[in-house]
Amino acid sequence: ELSAREWPQVSYSTLTVPVGIVRMLEVIFTCISFSLVASVGHRTDSFWTWCMFTWCFCFCVTLLILVIEFFSVSSKLPISWDDFTAAFSMLATLMVLAASIIYPIHFTCSTCGREIGATVTSFLAFILYASEVGLSRAKPGDISGFLATVPGLLKVLEAFVACIIFICLDLAKFSVHPGLQWCVAVYSICFIFAVIVIIFTICRLLALFPVPFDKILIVCNVLAVLMYCTAVVIWPLYSFRNNPRPQNCTYLRICSWNNLVVISFMTCVNFIAYIVDTVYSFRLVFFISV
Repeated sequence: ELSAREWPQVSYSTLTVPVGIVRMLEVIFTCISFSLVASVGHRTDSFWTWCMFTWCFCFCVTLLILVIEFFSVSSKLPISWDDFTAAFSMLATLMVLAASIIYPIHFTCSTCGREIGATVTSFLAFILYASEVGLSRAKPGDISGFLATVPGLLKVLEAFVACIIFICLDLAKFSVHPGLQWCVAVYSICFIFAVIVIIFTICRLLALFPVPFDKILIVCNVLAVLMYCTAVVIWPLYSFRNNPRPQNCTYLRICSWNNLVVISFMTCVNFIAYIVDTVYSFRLVFFISV
C-alpha cells in the first residue's frame, strides 16, 4: 500500500487563484466552441479541421495543466513547468485568435445560430488565454523561466507566424524564382532556431550550449532581423511583379494570390517581432544585468 507521503498532494488553491479561474473558464469556452461546431456536422475542409483541432487541443492541454497543478505533480516532471505553461498560453492565444477569425469568415451566416455561438465563445476563450499570458508573464524582478519573459513569448509568436507562412506557401510559385527560395530559407532557418530555443528551454537543456545562452540569442536575433529585412523587400517584389490580382479571386473562397498577400503581411509581422525581440534581448543583457 502507498503511504500518505506517496499519494499526490491535492492543492485546492490552484483553482481559486486568478490563473486557475481563468484556466477553468478556458476549458469551458473551448469545450462549448467545439461542441457547437461538432453539433452542426462534420466537414472535410482544411479550415474547419484547423479550427476544430485548435479548440480540442487547447481544451485538452489546459485541462491537463489544471489536473497536474491540482495534484501538485508539476515539480516531479522533468521539464521547466513555468516555461511550458507560459509557452502554451501564448501559443493557445495565437491559435484561438486565428480560429476565431477563420471560422466566422468561412462558416457563419446571419441565420447560423450555433456557428455564431461558437464564434462568440471562441473569442471569449481568446480573451481568457491572452489574460493568462498577462498573468503568467514575468514581472520586473521576478525569478521565472525564459519563456515567461517578453523575449520568450516573442519566440513563440515568431514560430507561430512562420507556421502560418509555411501553410500559405505554394511550391510551384516559389520554386521558380531564386529570390523567393531565399525568402523560404529565411523563414525556415529562423523558425528552426525559435523551435530549438523553445524546446531546449522547456526541457532544461540550455546548459548544453557551448557559450552563454543570452549571447547566442542576441547574435541569432540580429541575424534574423537582417534576413527578414531582405525577405520583407524580396517576397512582395517577386510575388506581385507582373502578377495582378485575378478577377476570380473575388468569387473563390480560397485564392492562391491572396496567400501571397498573407505571406507578405506575416513577413512584416515577424520582421517587427524580431526587431522587438532584439531590443529586449540587448536591454536584458547589457542594461539590466549590469
